[in-house]
Order: sequence, then C-alpha cells, then structure tokens
Amino acid sequence: MTIPHPLPEDLAELIARRFRALADPLRVRIIDLLRDGELSVGAIASELGAGQQNVSKHLSVLVESGTLARRKEGTSAYYRIADERVLALCEQVCGSIEARLAALHTLVGRRA
Repeated sequence: MTIPHPLPEDLAELIARRFRALADPLRVRIIDLLRDGELSVGAIASELGAGQQNVSKHLSVLVESGTLARRKEGTSAYYRIADERVLALCEQVCGSIEARLAALHTLVGRRA
C-alpha cells in the first residue's frame, strides 16, 4: 500500500487516533498481555493489578481504534489483538528505544 503524500486530512486524523490509542502505558501493557491470546476483562485486570473499571475504559479505547476485538460469552467479555501489525509497531518502537539507550550509555560511559 502506498500512502499518499501529502496526507489527506481525514487519513492524518485516523493515523493520529491510532497513535493516541497507544499513548497510554496501561494500554501498552494490555496489548503486551494479549499477545499470548484472548483474555477476559477480569483476567486482564488481575494480571495488571488494575481496577476492572479502569481496564474496561482502556479496552474500549483500544477496540474503538481497531487495535483489539471484543467478543461476549454470557456475562463475560473477552479481548484479543485484532490487528497483529500493532505488535510489529511495538517491536519497532522498543528497538528504537533500545538503540537510543545504548547510544546514551556509550556517551555517558565515555564521559565517566
């Protein structure tokens, strides 16, 4: 897929919306937890040591952005990664952070 340049305003808004959905540490932790498979809201809250209501709020944002998918089973809701490319994006960001930290470590090591 070729992305148009310059970006149309509506496409730029969709991209920004996806990044905003990922711009919270708890949401990043939820995505990381779900990389191993589907979980219920209660299981996610328990694993992360967070309140179920707070987790539900963050899950709604991630579902709305298209990052996660939700399914109901009886009275329980289960969540899973809907767009596996978000995991690749997280890996790229982690690699970038790792490289930056290594460069800073080298710089600080030279000055010490």
